[in-house]
Amino acid sequence: MTDPSADKDQPLREDTRLLGRLLGDVLRDQEGEAVFGVVEQVRQTSVRFNRDGDEQARQEMADILDGLPLDTAHSVVRAFSFFLHLANIAEDQHHIRRNRDHAIAHSRPREGSLARALERLDEAEVTGDMLKDCINHMLVGPVLTAHPTEVQRKSILSLQRKVAKLLDNTDRTRLTPQEAEDNQTELEAAVLTLWQTRLLRPQRLAVIDEVKNVVSYFVDTFFSQLPILYSQLETLLKRRHPARDWNLPPFLKIGSWVGGDRDGNPFVTATILEEAVRLQSMTVLNHYMTEIHELGAELPLSLLLVKVSPELVRLAEQSPDQSPHRADEPYRRAMIGIYARLAATAWTLNHHEPVRHAVGQAEPYAQASEFLTDLNILAVSLKTHGGAKLTARRLQRLILAAQVFGFHLAPIDLRQNSVVHERTVAELLAAAGSVADYASLDEDSRIALLTAELTSPRPLYSPHLTYSEETSGELAIFHAARKIKDKYGDATIVNSIISMANGISDQLELALLLKETGLLKVGPAPSLSVNIIPLFETIEDLRQGPFIMDKLFSLPVYRAFLKSRGDEQEVMLGYSDSNKDGGFLTSGWELYKAEIGLAEVFSRHKIRLRLFHGRGGSVGRGGGPSYQAILAQPTGAVSGQIRITEQGEVIASKYGSPEVGRRNLEVLVAATLETSLVDLENKVEPDGTFHDAMGRLSDLAFHAYRKLVYETPGFNDYFRQSTPISEISDLNIGSRPASRKKSTRIEDLRAIPWVFSWSQCRLMLPGWFGFGSAVETWLAENPKGLPLLQRMHRDWPFFRTLLSNMDMVLSKSDLVIASRYATLVTDPVLAETIFSRIKEEWHLTRNHLLAISGQTAFLADNPLLARSMRTRFPYLDPLNHLQIALLRRYRAGESDARLRRGIHLTINGVAAGLRNSG
Repeated sequence: MTDPSADKDQPLREDTRLLGRLLGDVLRDQEGEAVFGVVEQVRQTSVRFNRDGDEQARQEMADILDGLPLDTAHSVVRAFSFFLHLANIAEDQHHIRRNRDHAIAHSRPREGSLARALERLDEAEVTGDMLKDCINHMLVGPVLTAHPTEVQRKSILSLQRKVAKLLDNTDRTRLTPQEAEDNQTELEAAVLTLWQTRLLRPQRLAVIDEVKNVVSYFVDTFFSQLPILYSQLETLLKRRHPARDWNLPPFLKIGSWVGGDRDGNPFVTATILEEAVRLQSMTVLNHYMTEIHELGAELPLSLLLVKVSPELVRLAEQSPDQSPHRADEPYRRAMIGIYARLAATAWTLNHHEPVRHAVGQAEPYAQASEFLTDLNILAVSLKTHGGAKLTARRLQRLILAAQVFGFHLAPIDLRQNSVVHERTVAELLAAAGSVADYASLDEDSRIALLTAELTSPRPLYSPHLTYSEETSGELAIFHAARKIKDKYGDATIVNSIISMANGISDQLELALLLKETGLLKVGPAPSLSVNIIPLFETIEDLRQGPFIMDKLFSLPVYRAFLKSRGDEQEVMLGYSDSNKDGGFLTSGWELYKAEIGLAEVFSRHKIRLRLFHGRGGSVGRGGGPSYQAILAQPTGAVSGQIRITEQGEVIASKYGSPEVGRRNLEVLVAATLETSLVDLENKVEPDGTFHDAMGRLSDLAFHAYRKLVYETPGFNDYFRQSTPISEISDLNIGSRPASRKKSTRIEDLRAIPWVFSWSQCRLMLPGWFGFGSAVETWLAENPKGLPLLQRMHRDWPFFRTLLSNMDMVLSKSDLVIASRYATLVTDPVLAETIFSRIKEEWHLTRNHLLAISGQTAFLADNPLLARSMRTRFPYLDPLNHLQIALLRRYRAGESDARLRRGIHLTINGVAAGLRNSG
């Protein structure tokens, strides 16, 4: 255990050195002294350069790396990549250690995000009534998505969790010498196993593989940590408002896109959707059966010694258990019966036979609420008859799990592009003889036609007609969704999202498809079975979003549908594509303005707004710290309900460890409470000065960004040659293609590989470009304007968060390394022309960022991250150098397969070192 008076970061350095030494021992043993010597020589020269700025050291490193045989180069790449993976583990464990040490030193848990948020609510004079009302209507929904930035295999992630657990054993427990030796041996074996496990997949992931990956986070983290988080919040609330009943609703609900998101992914079909739901259901039912089995072992209570409720007696009597040895143990008999019903449910829903067979036949549960009723019978009987303490852990957590996860585990969102919906509707209308050329109609004509169809009971679809493969596939998805909801419960599929929504007709088209497949009932009392959610992604669509929703809410037919959904409407905002479209600063500002506009429209129509934030892992895709991002939302944009995508490698870093996962969930809940109940916006700027300045800065940044990316001749060639975008597209890191269309245009490229590519070459361009020249021009227009920008940074959470995220991105960039990637461009004049513009903008951005924030260097107010990056750079630089060398040879036509594999290994290593790179 660490001494609280000692250097608080000393244990982190010790763990990092330990893991580095173990990796070095493995490298020496497995690859030989010669390879170990090369790695060590490269490491020392890279450390010398990063510590002292010794250019001779960098040249020495380049000379070593450029002359390496391919097999040795692979070993060097793997050595530096694995060190970065191990450094990540050491950092995560250090955060856990700090929290634990605080609890021991102060005899109480470290004040987490929830406690601090509740303290701030007290300071803002938020009453218990206000708090309870907010929680009763609250929905916090992190949504796990599969995107091609998760470069780690599940096998690697599992081994990393094992290393973390062994580090934790060393740190947390008092070990005997033999136990310490055994733990060390296991740690050495885990690092060796990592070295002998391939980092890359030989084949691209299938969608079902991605489903299994997502499900593993429920098993490893969410099943155990969600109940703890609810208990933690309830304890904090009772401490502040002891007279109030804090029976918390299941407001925290983890969602998934995997298996339902078919936007640009042809591999997501109706069959895949059904299989995804089946796998999820099997997982949660297995969890319930395991917990019930364990609970039975914990409650061998005898009727000779305790009383029980009549309801429990009846439950025990219904059990198939006839053993005379348990005749006086009603709780055990009841749970054997519950287990038998769960086993029957697993077979009925999923044709799944549990490993531990039931003792007899029983009726399956018709729905999860029946299972929950049985669990509550157990709890009430125990509490009524002196066994309340016996419900505090496993049983209460199981009850909460049943409330949150049902028999479906996680709701799966459906998503498709608006143009696909349009083509499907057009074909249905043409085949039914309604209109021959729907695509030629203007927006008003479409709205009128769709409104008429949505009030008519007449179906358009006919089983006697033949439709295109696309239309048949779209209808099959919705038919499957209806059957799934009937089978597994209504909560299994709740949302249908329209990508690239840009008009009222987009939402009416989806409504028509839902009508044709039984998910929308028309008539005097229309009933809509899923939420229709527009996703506004481009800059123009964000600007039009409030107008579109205002006009949509004015349609009586749509308001009738919305009434059946409790007058709640969700809108999704696209961070990634708006950034790719208009740049970092403009994307952030247009998102902010869209939220203000939407909140006003929804308030006027008396409809509850729920925003779904399509944030990525990187700043260039709307990422960054979640707490600050939520607090930076404008007034009225959260109101107790928020959903946020969790994408790519961020899922592993946030939820791969149970304790880290709980802390990240706690952050989401705390920030949602605070921003819903405290009006931060109205304290900022009553006269509009901040907004006016931000609007002008956004216009200037938008012009600078568009001029470079979309208006500079040859920029697309520069991008494709100076980054590993082509090689990333070939890497087997996700089921989804890198582009929506068979095209090399930037407009058609997905935002994820766009950002990921810029991070690999260490420019991180989508996270900052345009800011510097915008401020430069604005200050020329406003010579005395710097104090205003400094005040905006100090007083406005939105602006401060933007600059904080940009600070983090710039700290990970490296112009010297980026300049070497520019030499991959075959046209040296083009390379020099574009890179010089990027370099000039980088320096402008750096200078103005530091002037506005008052810092003297990047990350001056975040010493933990600054130290982490200093530790990583000596291991990142060799990976970047080797990537460039291998790309040059590969693109020159060398046919050795080891070249391509080596490039992919460097991509993995750089992503691990940067962490939030995609």
